[in-house]
Amino acid sequence: MDSEGASSESSSSGDQLEKWTEEQDQLKKKLIAYDDFSWKLSSSMELSQGSEMLKYVGGVDMSFCKEDSSLACACLIVLELPSLRVVHHDFSLLRLHVPYVPGFLAFREILQKMRDDKHPFYPQVLMVDGNGILHPRGFGLACHLGVLAHLPTIGVGKNLHHVDGLNQSEVRRSLQLKENEHEQVITLVGNSGFTWGVGFRPTLSSLKPIYVSVGHRISLDSAVKIVKMTCKYRVPEPIRQADMRSRAYLQEHQTESFKRTGTVTTGSD
Repeated sequence: MDSEGASSESSSSGDQLEKWTEEQDQLKKKLIAYDDFSWKLSSSMELSQGSEMLKYVGGVDMSFCKEDSSLACACLIVLELPSLRVVHHDFSLLRLHVPYVPGFLAFREILQKMRDDKHPFYPQVLMVDGNGILHPRGFGLACHLGVLAHLPTIGVGKNLHHVDGLNQSEVRRSLQLKENEHEQVITLVGNSGFTWGVGFRPTLSSLKPIYVSVGHRISLDSAVKIVKMTCKYRVPEPIRQADMRSRAYLQEHQTESFKRTGTVTTGSD
């Protein structure tokens, strides 16, 4: 590519990034950081008229082709509680450009189709492999997708952004303190006094927590409870399954014709 072409591409990426930053600022005004749903988390809770138990938990993740990082597979998984059995999955192959946020619109389209079709396994809450409000802009991928899909979402990050004085090494050191050796959850309070999320470890022997934060239409307390309900390993099962299956699907379906044309294909169970 000549310098003029490279400059044009860089300018286009910059314009797109600025556009998405502006959209984030607008969507952030619609963010709901409290429980805004009718279903209940446990059978011990009193069911009001028209309410139901939480039964279907979704998880989304995106895997990238090793040979071509712009080629990705978006995967939506729906698990049934309490068995954690996978009852639905859907895939979308797509080509992404910087920034990657627009690629998450594939999840919105999959969810919209399920809703329009009145799909029996439409998720009541969605876990996103990415952060919610635990983000430098206070509006990560879980927030973005939650607001767009108008669905309760939980951000589950494997790494911690440096936000408001918080950092990953300090959280891990905190988990090693004697007073925290029996703590599964470490609250992440920034220098400002704001609670951004929690560091969560499924087993007390683990020093590699995941970072849970509010995405949209759910409180931090409820988000942590749902993560606990769905964790068999370090990563909650909805996201773990979406990760494994998206990688397998990508490996199976990344054909030369797709790489050349960028054709988007979808597939579901």
